[in-house]
Amino acid sequence: MTASETVNKSESVLNQKVLGSRRFSNYFWATVVTMGATGFFLASISSYLKVNFLLVTDPTQLIFFPQGLVMGLYGVAGLLLALYLWLVILWDVGGGYNEFNRQTGKIKFFRWGFPGKNRRIEIDCDVKDVQSVIVDLKEGLNPRRALYLKVKGRRDIPLTRVGQPLSLTELETQGAELARYLAVPLEGL
Repeated sequence: MTASETVNKSESVLNQKVLGSRRFSNYFWATVVTMGATGFFLASISSYLKVNFLLVTDPTQLIFFPQGLVMGLYGVAGLLLALYLWLVILWDVGGGYNEFNRQTGKIKFFRWGFPGKNRRIEIDCDVKDVQSVIVDLKEGLNPRRALYLKVKGRRDIPLTRVGQPLSLTELETQGAELARYLAVPLEGL
């Protein structure tokens, strides 16, 4: 398990935390987009008012129409994108947990979604309906390494986080541990 995916295990309950959008890479890109968009927007305002609002350059020399106006449009678009990124981080979209309870015979998957009527995404199923744990591996330019739970009468349920793929060792370890815990076969290796 990685530091971001803690596991609480007792004799009858296995909890896996699933990392959502509160990852370092999302914070990094939200910050970069915010700074860049703010720069473009301030350059546009500086070219319009002929007052320099930037430290690194002097955009007062730009002609507002069309250069300053286009920079302003880029700045507004970038600030809207940055707002979206920060809101996704704030709402922790995709974050949640997987809970496997042998004592009650129930499995619960919980994820946070976007605000609205479906903000809380919960899937419940019985342990006896689990057919196998599937390891999905796809290498190449856009690699995919994920664990799925194959449940009778349902689509395969993803168990791992979205985004950066897990290492092969982590994936195998998590898959084998879960398959052993649920007493089901491990497929895909």
